[in-house]
Amino acid sequence: MSTPAQPTTPSAQPGVLDALGLLPTYGDEIVLQTVRDTHRAWAGRVYGLLNRATGNRARIPQLVHDGIATTIYTSIGLGLSTSSVALRAAGHQGLGPRLDASPRGRFVRAALNGLVGDRFADEGSPLAIEVSVRRNGVDVPLSTEALSTAFPGATGRIAVLLHGLSENESFFDLHREDVGTTYAETLSELGWTTVLVRYNTGRPIRVNGVEVAALLRDLVAAWPVEAGRIALVGHSMGGLVSRAACAVATEDDRPWTDLITDVVTLGAPHAGAPLAVAVGHGSRLLAHLPETSAFGRILDHRSVGIEDLVDGLGHDVPPLPGVRYRLVAATLTASARHPVGHLVGDLLVRVPSAHGRSRRQPDLFPDADVLHVPGSDHFGLLNHPDVHEAMKRWLA
Repeated sequence: MSTPAQPTTPSAQPGVLDALGLLPTYGDEIVLQTVRDTHRAWAGRVYGLLNRATGNRARIPQLVHDGIATTIYTSIGLGLSTSSVALRAAGHQGLGPRLDASPRGRFVRAALNGLVGDRFADEGSPLAIEVSVRRNGVDVPLSTEALSTAFPGATGRIAVLLHGLSENESFFDLHREDVGTTYAETLSELGWTTVLVRYNTGRPIRVNGVEVAALLRDLVAAWPVEAGRIALVGHSMGGLVSRAACAVATEDDRPWTDLITDVVTLGAPHAGAPLAVAVGHGSRLLAHLPETSAFGRILDHRSVGIEDLVDGLGHDVPPLPGVRYRLVAATLTASARHPVGHLVGDLLVRVPSAHGRSRRQPDLFPDADVLHVPGSDHFGLLNHPDVHEAMKRWLA
């Protein structure tokens, strides 16, 4: 069993200056280099035409132009690099407010991890989110004492909530003012203890699955009472991560996956997300011309986590035997058969994908319970009245 996680000290927590330190770096890599390469491509094409028309008489002006442009772009790049180093150094010294100290800071950190969290993890950046159990905006160490304090009324029924891309655990509080409750509160009324998990959504889905599996193994081992039943509830990418976690092999005598009875996915792109596909196609299309290839590289900066949403998880990650799968999809329209609803689904995920079906592969979950939520977008599935009622039936 792994060593229980320890609380993060304030000085080690990422701060606002760490985030601001990214602006010069990505301003250089994305904005400046895009402008530079596009400028060069257009200038090369124009001077090429002039040289062909004048017998290379524009060659000297071209060399002068290229030299001046290179000097300017290099100077700007050095200035941005210096600013980035200074901001990050100040952040490492603990100067400035900590991101995790406020809901807005946690939102910014989660959004950045969704976009480039794989890079944060590879570079050892303090901005990288590590998988953890969360309670009241802080990590909960996986020790029996800490879990007893965080969950004083712990029961043997554990409901694990996994958020989606660029989200954090607080997204499960969305629409509380309108609905009057949250999924955590509904599950609590049904006798479940809700555990919120935060993870780095920019990392590969299968990697997150492995880390979530290890976390839940340790959670069950240290749980204040004997765990008898586990339900996984995942919004969007969280539904795929929950499936990936279930597929992780273990040599434990009694693996935590034996306790899973229910998996609920809310708008999860089991067969892929159209928007992620469109981004990939756009990147390849822009790469065909020198004048637009730099803009294609902007799209290429997307994280592996986003790329994984193109195909979702197929039959190589099968459902667990004996586990009940509940698949929720939404459409902007009242009917899933309406042309608009059929085409765009909830804006991010279409109904067939959320229900584990596609033209390329048969039904991923032939025995699953499916629910269609009409007139809702992707984020409307967080604390939707129809889902609350369904959970009362499914998880009673």
